[in-house]
Order: sequence, then structure tokens, then C-alpha cells
Amino acid sequence: MAPIHSLHPQKKAYLFAVLTVLLWSTVATAFKLSLLYLSPLQLLFYANLTSILTLLILLGMEGRFSELWNLTMVDLRQGLLLGLLNPLLYYLILLHAYDLLPAQIAQPINYTWAITLSLLSVPLLGHRLSGIELVSILICYGGVVVILTGGDSGALGSVSSTGVMLALSSTLVWALYWIFNTKSHLDPLVSLLLNFVFALPFTALLVWVTVGFEPADLRGLAGAVYVGVFEMGVAFVLWLKAMRLTHSTVKIASLIYFAPFLSLILIHLLVGETIRGSSVMGLILIVLGNLLQQAGHSRKRGEVAK
Repeated sequence: MAPIHSLHPQKKAYLFAVLTVLLWSTVATAFKLSLLYLSPLQLLFYANLTSILTLLILLGMEGRFSELWNLTMVDLRQGLLLGLLNPLLYYLILLHAYDLLPAQIAQPINYTWAITLSLLSVPLLGHRLSGIELVSILICYGGVVVILTGGDSGALGSVSSTGVMLALSSTLVWALYWIFNTKSHLDPLVSLLLNFVFALPFTALLVWVTVGFEPADLRGLAGAVYVGVFEMGVAFVLWLKAMRLTHSTVKIASLIYFAPFLSLILIHLLVGETIRGSSVMGLILIVLGNLLQQAGHSRKRGEVAK
């Protein structure tokens, strides 16, 4: 096998994208297993701390520490505000959702964030929804209904309504973070590091006033470290590299939808959940809705280019 540095940029892009997909496919399982031993707040705190160390190491490996000394007060203020959204609010809500729901329900709902982004773009960015986008929204949320009901409207009562609302709310927070983050001029890696640094004191304070800093189970800590290194750190950097190297962002972005299906397999094998047919069907609808929306965006860009 040829060394990575000698590969064609597009092949490197695919390699980094596939590695990202593999890492992200483990996230739901890591959440559920870690939450057996830690509260959502504890998991967030230890993962947050680990992610800061990971991002600092990655920044150092690229020889870019000097960028931190050139930050302005505007950069720091923006880092604080974005950090309150992600990781603080986003992961706090998402982890509580995973604590209340089976992973096979929480994880697919989280993949509707792109649809939430389209909806928020109307009032916040003045965008108009196309017919394709409206259809994609209906398909996505139809998938959520299928997952929650299993095709039986009477089955909805067996699912935690609080967990469902939290899972849907997490997509709202992530979409807001995405929109506000587009206004940042900072390098994405530096910006993310700032977000996590500013969020850490708040996560620490929340842990202190609620569950306290009692000795944590080592299995839970191992899970938190895994989440901090791979979900919040390495996967993000690999994805950035893939998007920068590729000549087709659409092809690379489409690969990410393999992750939730691989995740269902891991949820079954490692968490022990029996995967329902409705979970698979609902996820298929959510992914189809996302791909349809993506196609609609590509079509819009093509029309603008003309």
C-alpha cells in the first residue's frame, strides 16, 4: 500500500472521509455505554476536557499555536457565545436524550439537523424554501414518525416524550450553532478549540452544583475520553481535511450517511438493542430526505452559476 502522503488528493479525501464515517458510527454506542456509568453532565465535562487536550495536540502538530496569540476580543467573545451553544447546550441536551431513549431512536433523530437548518434559514437568513426542500422536510419528519411509532400510532406512548423533545431540540441548537458559526472568520480548528475552552468552566460549574466531583467509574471515564478524542476532536479534523482535499464536496458529504447505518449494527452488537425494522425504515427516510435536500441545494447553486 502506498504511503498516505503519496496518494492523489481525491484518494486522500476519500480515505479521510471513510475514517470519519467509521469514527462517527461509533458515537451512539459510546454515548450509551458511557451513560451506564456517568451522568450526562459528567460525560460532557470529561469529554469536553479531553477534547481541549486533543485539539491542542492537533493544533501543535500543525505548528499553529501562534494563531492563538493573535486572537482579538471579538474572536474571544464569539468563541464564548458559540461555546455556550456547542459543546455546552448541544451535548447537554443530546446526552440527556440518549439517557432517556434507545440509541436506535436518538441517533436517527439527530440526523434531521440539516432539515432544521433549512427551516431556521428562513427567518434568520431570509432564505426561501424550494419545492424540493419542502418535500425533503416531509420525508425526514415522516421518518421520525415511523421510528417513534413503529408504524403503529398507539406505540408512541412507550417512548419517552421528554427524550424525543430533547433529541429534536438538539438539532435546533446544532443548526443555530452552524448558522452563527458561518459568520466566524477564524480557522475551524481554532474556532472549535475556543468553543470548548470557554464551555469547560460552565460544564465544571454545572457538575459541581449538581452531581459533584465524586470519583468516576473508570469505564465511564474511558468512554468520555473516547468521545472527547474521536467524536469531538480527531473526526472533526479528518472531515475538514477530506472537504479541503476533494474536488467534489457533494460526493464526500454523501458518504456521511453510511455512518448511521453502521451505527445501528454497533448499537445491536455492543449495546444489545434489538434493532426494529421501523428504526431502519425511518432512518432510510431521514437519509433520503437529507439527500433530496442536498440535491436541491446543488440545483440551486447550478441555477445561480448560470
